[in-house]
Amino acid sequence: MANPNPLIKYTQLFINNKFVDAESKKKFTTINPSTGKVITEVAEGDKADVLKAVSAAKAAFARGAPWRVLNASGRGLLISKLADLLERDAEYIANLEALDNGKTYLSALGDIQASVGCLRYYAGWCDKIHGNTIPTDDGNLALTKKEPIGVVGQIIPWNYPVAMLVWKWGPALATGCTIVLKPAEQTPLTALYMAALAKEAGFPPGVLNVITGFGPTAGAAISENPDIRKVAFTGSTDIGHVILEAAAKSNLKRVSLELGGKSPIVVFDDANVKEAAKIAHDALFSNHGQSCCAGSRTFVQAKIYDEFVKLSKELALNRKVGDPFDPTVIQGPQIDQDMLDKVLGLIKSGKEEGAVVETGGERQGTVGFFVKPTVFSNVKDDMRIAKEEIFGPVQSILKFNTLEEVIERANNTTYGLAAAVITNDINKALLFSDAVEAGSVWVNCYDAITPQTPFGGYKKSGIGRELGEDGLEGYLETKTISIKIPSLL
Repeated sequence: MANPNPLIKYTQLFINNKFVDAESKKKFTTINPSTGKVITEVAEGDKADVLKAVSAAKAAFARGAPWRVLNASGRGLLISKLADLLERDAEYIANLEALDNGKTYLSALGDIQASVGCLRYYAGWCDKIHGNTIPTDDGNLALTKKEPIGVVGQIIPWNYPVAMLVWKWGPALATGCTIVLKPAEQTPLTALYMAALAKEAGFPPGVLNVITGFGPTAGAAISENPDIRKVAFTGSTDIGHVILEAAAKSNLKRVSLELGGKSPIVVFDDANVKEAAKIAHDALFSNHGQSCCAGSRTFVQAKIYDEFVKLSKELALNRKVGDPFDPTVIQGPQIDQDMLDKVLGLIKSGKEEGAVVETGGERQGTVGFFVKPTVFSNVKDDMRIAKEEIFGPVQSILKFNTLEEVIERANNTTYGLAAAVITNDINKALLFSDAVEAGSVWVNCYDAITPQTPFGGYKKSGIGRELGEDGLEGYLETKTISIKIPSLL
């Protein structure tokens, strides 16, 4: 049940299975984006706290420690227990998420239900991670072992706080790694609660550690720490560059990056226009447009362009914006003032560069960080709204004529996270899916993301994959063992 005033239970750092103050005793405020008011103060961790957390994680990973001697099935049982506890407390956590993030309560509840499934998926992988025996030319017995990489650092964004935490924790725990996680400073509350659930589930001290704080201090300390063997980051492409550089300068730690996107969704004139408009609407406006794989470039074939724009305008006008705890509301605020200013600035650029505002195009109200659902038509490829990641409720609709043309235009970006095609012609669907440069391609659907399917990007959208079996690889080392077989007498 929706409750706009959930009790805030945890505001300290979580290190070695204990909630503790930051070494500096500093705190920072987390803000309710619906009102702009302070929710509470949270411990501000920095390098000193990261060092403590890494030390605890190293001790938990040491040979002979309880986590290292626990068998694979035991790891799976602990992850399953964490999933059960997340499911048990889903309503409370959804309220906490809606308060801290601004997404609607019902949307937050959906995120948590999906996260429960993701944890259970990775719990099932624990006893299925293994190496091979290999026939070799020298006649030796060769075999491989899959071993956990060690202490890993994980830095997650504010747009899907619980889901992004689970995407990181699931494969790292399944493989036997230990973790130091930094949630986004805008949304620290649910990560701290998840830490408490991990302790309740029975994870040994040091396996999971949560450091709240800021990117240039706590985040940088994770990226630069020589005892961390891998860092996994989801966020902006600009910060991805910084993390990759820090990893290279420190200890060449392994890096996985899930970064920005400017994903094309292509609608051919053989599609049902009404259905296509709804798919494209949801592809962009879901989570208030605050999604790395949002369908933010909507290409529509010329014959149906005007009808599609009309339908898209109607859908946006019917989209209710407001209090995330109101069950009739489907769009809450942007995360903070900085993002509000960014979105409004890009809307202004679209107007100045000649795009047509069909609806929206301005802030809603004066309290909180709300933006009216915005639809632009007459968008050209060289406009900022067609090139830059907006991360807000702004749909840009472009016109195209031929398959060959739209493939070239869709790929004319530095990003490559996702893409979609809507058509009743299987040949067009196959040709586009094969030619587009994107990590995920969805045909007649969007955001078809499940625990079983790998997710990640081409080009500047990232390095590596999360989810699915592929999501395990970044947390594993492969050891080859060759054994000489003696000759028969």
